[in-house]
Amino acid sequence: MVFVILAETLIFLPYIAKFREDWMLLRLEKAQIAALARLTTDAVIDESLEAELLANAGVFNVVLRRDEVRQLVLSSPIPSPIVATYDLRLASVWDLVADALAAMLGSGNHVIRIIGTPTNDAGSLIEITTETAPLRLALLESGLRILAMSALVSAATAVLLFTAVQVLMVRPIGRVIASMSAYAAAPEDARSVIVPTARIRELREAEEALQTLQTQLTGALRQKERLAQLGSAVAKISHDLRNILTSAQLFADRMEDSDDPMVARSAPKLIGSLNRAITLCETTLAFGKAEEPPPRLARLALRPLVEEVLEAESMMRDGTVTALVDLPDNLAAMADGEQLYRVLSNLVRNARQAIEATGKPGEIEVSGGQDAAGVWLRIGDTGPGLPQKARENLFAAFQGGARKGGTGLGLAIAAELIRGHGGRLDLLRSDAEGTEFLMTLPAPKQLG
Repeated sequence: MVFVILAETLIFLPYIAKFREDWMLLRLEKAQIAALARLTTDAVIDESLEAELLANAGVFNVVLRRDEVRQLVLSSPIPSPIVATYDLRLASVWDLVADALAAMLGSGNHVIRIIGTPTNDAGSLIEITTETAPLRLALLESGLRILAMSALVSAATAVLLFTAVQVLMVRPIGRVIASMSAYAAAPEDARSVIVPTARIRELREAEEALQTLQTQLTGALRQKERLAQLGSAVAKISHDLRNILTSAQLFADRMEDSDDPMVARSAPKLIGSLNRAITLCETTLAFGKAEEPPPRLARLALRPLVEEVLEAESMMRDGTVTALVDLPDNLAAMADGEQLYRVLSNLVRNARQAIEATGKPGEIEVSGGQDAAGVWLRIGDTGPGLPQKARENLFAAFQGGARKGGTGLGLAIAAELIRGHGGRLDLLRSDAEGTEFLMTLPAPKQLG
């Protein structure tokens, strides 16, 4: 409605301004014809004829300037004083619009003077006096006609626009919404995946994007269901296998007391293999049952936590592997202390074991700070670096193990815990000079 009213206003105002100008020009033209008819004779014309000429022109008197001489050609008594003079030769568009509105909205019947240029070089100026009532009546009638026509055009346009919007936009959008609702009710059913049919390019692109999303999600759900079934089967197998291996371990322990030197030498290797197999089964069962609670985020000072982890890993005492802590005393993050302790403990333990495996001294450095993105911690070591195969699947369960006998679950769980905090755990580098991880966490909320 606002746009229709604005459009009609932009049409209506110039129209009534032009109509008023044409009405005045027509009066000037009729007055010029009457004046020329009077000038065809030098004799005195009858008053009734002069009154008839003025009545036909719709004016009270006519002044014509020819050859620099101003001459009152036709005249009659003026019923009231002249209230305004309008010179059409000097009027701008804005003047015409303002004067037309004033004439249409005015009241009463007044006498006005109109000045213009005669047609066909009949003189240099023509001046008439006339009443405003006929002009106002003509403006109102013409304005009502244009408003009625505009209303009909607007109504027809509104109906066509409504129909077009319904057909081209509302119905396709409703179809997309219906498809989304149907898919949400049964995401595994491939029949609920939308088939793009929209004719508008943007809507068709939206339908195609939704189709791609639904197809990918349906495939992912099917894959997760199969993986869940496979995980359930693996858990059952691991449970039974653990019991079998535990029994085998008991028999292997007895083999260490055997009098046969060959059996006695082989027993420790057999026990080690059984221990690794039992550990794998137990870790698999624990991972399958793991339901990490959401972190309880609170302001947590990081330096004391890091020192506690290093102390637990025997890193704060002199030894083959030393630790360097480069953390501000006031550095804090929004984190769950228990879960973050597990993550740091896993990273530090992996680094220590990697250095010890080389048989050479090494160092683990924990540094940190805060920037616009949040709080960051770097955990680096001087170990031998990770194998290429381990780097490719570092945070994937059962695939990213770098240590012999490892399951590859530690980093997967650590990355999952950090994601639960709204942060990230990334591998910055791993080469012959060592390995470095970057952990990002949300900064503490500003108080006040």
